[in-house]
Amino acid sequence: MSPPGKKAFALRLDPALYAAIERLAAGELRSANAEIEVLLREALARRGVKVEPPRPPRRGRPPKEE
Repeated sequence: MSPPGKKAFALRLDPALYAAIERLAAGELRSANAEIEVLLREALARRGVKVEPPRPPRRGRPPKEE
C-alpha cells in the first residue's frame, strides 16, 4: 500500500532496465522506486517542466486545538 499522497500504478519495464535501476539505486542507498522517481524528476527538469519538491511527512503529535 502506498503512503497517502502517492499515486500507485503498475509499471512494466524491461528486466535489464530494471536491473540497471536497482544497481544505481543500491549505489545511492535508495529503493528502486525512489530511484525511478529521482530519474523522472531529473528528466522533467531537463525538459523545463517544473515539479513541486515532495513535502516530507509531518511527524509528531498534531498541535492542540484550544
